[in-house]
Amino acid sequence: MSSLPLCQTCGMQYTAPRSDCPICEDERQYVPPSGQQWTDLDSLRAEHTGVVRDQGPGVIGIGCEPKFAIGQRALLVKAASGNFLWDCVAYLDDELVAGITALGGITGIAISHPHYYTTVVEWAHAFDVPVYLHEKDREWLGRPDPAIEWWSGETKQVADDLTLVNLGVHFAGGTVLHWPEGEHGRGALLSGDIVQVIPDREFVGFMYSYPNLIPERPPVVRRAAEILAGYRFEAIYGAWWDAIVHEHGHDVVQRSAKRYLDFVSS
Repeated sequence: MSSLPLCQTCGMQYTAPRSDCPICEDERQYVPPSGQQWTDLDSLRAEHTGVVRDQGPGVIGIGCEPKFAIGQRALLVKAASGNFLWDCVAYLDDELVAGITALGGITGIAISHPHYYTTVVEWAHAFDVPVYLHEKDREWLGRPDPAIEWWSGETKQVADDLTLVNLGVHFAGGTVLHWPEGEHGRGALLSGDIVQVIPDREFVGFMYSYPNLIPERPPVVRRAAEILAGYRFEAIYGAWWDAIVHEHGHDVVQRSAKRYLDFVSS
């Protein structure tokens, strides 16, 4: 429902009006000095436009202009098994739905962590597809819906060629998507900001809170690096437009985790 309340700071959609946004009151996010502000999808449509553009081989970015809330963009993965939507943005209108449908539609949706849950139920209804979220983050969903499929454990195969991997960075359910056939068969990791692509593309970052500069706990980063050591990927696609590590992604993650642990554990 396009009139449901949307938090202007994080973009979470809720089932009914409320005075607070639990996502923003959590220490990983923030309520701005001006206080909690609300909007809705109808209002966004009057002020924003959808944006669709290539981000890499078989990877299409989806977002809006001007930027809304956190400002991330979603990624449409054109896998052999069918198009799959990674992460989500608040903005959605008929033109965007038609454009994505013309590209082949989508077979499912998965989201890295609660800051990007936003209007995912609107997306699921528009394309009649399931949404895969990790059960460790169940408490944060602002709009429960039958389209949500909660999964558990370390991995979830959402297609023959797409695997969700729970790393637990940033949120307990923090997840990345591994596409082994991405980058022309060299492998791609779609990371949201669970594995954060930073300005120095020779490294990535790991944080518990990005806006509040709270470092991730060393055991969590160590476990994430150990898990990702078993996956092959050349590129890493972060949460923002053009935030991409184009080469040696596997080595970048391992090198970055070692550097991080050297700094925070000494």
